Amino acid sequence: MATPAPKNPVVVIGGGIAGITAAVEAAECGANVILLEKRAHLGGRVARMHKYFPKLCAPYCGLELNFRRIRENPAIAVHTRAEVAEIKGQYGDFTVKVRLQPQMVNANCTACGKCAEVCPVERQDHYNYGMGTTKAIYMPHPMAFPQRYNISQKACIGKECGKCVQVCEYGAINLDARETVLELKAHSIVVATGWDPYNGAKLQGLSFGVSPNVISNVMMERLASPEGPAKGKLVRPSDGKEVRDVVFAQCAGSRDENHLPYCSSVCCLASLKQAAYVREAAPDAKIFIYYIDIRTPGKYERFYRKIAAEPNVTLIKGKIAKAEHDPETGGVIITAEDVLAGKKITRKTDLLVIATGMQPAAQNGVGGLKADENGFFTNAALARGIYAAGTARLPQDVSSSIMDATAAALKAVYGGRP
Repeated sequence: MATPAPKNPVVVIGGGIAGITAAVEAAECGANVILLEKRAHLGGRVARMHKYFPKLCAPYCGLELNFRRIRENPAIAVHTRAEVAEIKGQYGDFTVKVRLQPQMVNANCTACGKCAEVCPVERQDHYNYGMGTTKAIYMPHPMAFPQRYNISQKACIGKECGKCVQVCEYGAINLDARETVLELKAHSIVVATGWDPYNGAKLQGLSFGVSPNVISNVMMERLASPEGPAKGKLVRPSDGKEVRDVVFAQCAGSRDENHLPYCSSVCCLASLKQAAYVREAAPDAKIFIYYIDIRTPGKYERFYRKIAAEPNVTLIKGKIAKAEHDPETGGVIITAEDVLAGKKITRKTDLLVIATGMQPAAQNGVGGLKADENGFFTNAALARGIYAAGTARLPQDVSSSIMDATAAALKAVYGGRP
């Protein structure tokens, strides 16, 4: 006899690829699901990638399939701009207190864009990691779900301006919207709060945040994307000049007791993937990858060998000790070690990409749930009925996060029940 669906819904915290996967899988197992995302749109870090490895296909394909599964399944309710304040109770009968930040743009929005055309205020484009600007009312990317504009509360002038309200024909904008609080009942909870890139400015000597042509690996994803600030052209952020020489610095913050003591799992693969971006955009460009160890376990070993064999791709065992702005060329001067050659290297490059490590987004826990010393949630430490998934649990790639989230969904629906 089939196990009946739980009476209370499964609450999923986090709307990235792991949270989306957990939500749709739990719903398709027969549970009602409430999906909570603190940002205005679903998709998380994956939506900001240019391509997945190892096939190098665009993430929009997989995301759009999952967005359709959400749209077509009445068992899934989605709340964006939602932050979990408190979790109480026990397996089968949790209470989740949620703060809903003001939804100044409602479901009447048709994404026509007239509001952004008249908005007089610009803000830093956080979706593109600060490379460029948007208006205070903006659509972060063409595939955003929900497909509606969002207003930055920090940037918006409010009713003092009100131009967006005046041009909206559908009554979709309410500048008087206020925070509300929900109390949700939950049978079980999946914590899929995702990850943040480590702050490269903490890495002394690499000039991140000082030289405009020192960027992080997540910024490189946006730089390579056709929807990114450079429309997919491989150019220097400082002046738009075509890039002919790129250096990648591995373990930027990872495997370092002063920063992140663990391996972040995906950084080597990310840089190899981005080397492929460079080869595609500028086949004659020279690429240098400085590494401690190249870690591409299991099925990804073939991907590593393929990229390493590409013309103009050079892998050098050694760390970059210093990066400086080059006043002569506008590029970057790096000083590094070549361990196998037993010498120090100084070279000039157009662009330095630092492979910043992966750290959990919920550094201080969520809703009273405590993370471990590195900020990750471990299932062994969580109460019965609460399951961590994806990069909230440990550093991992997209494929592993999807499998991890599927397992968490099954536990959330069936786990621990007689």
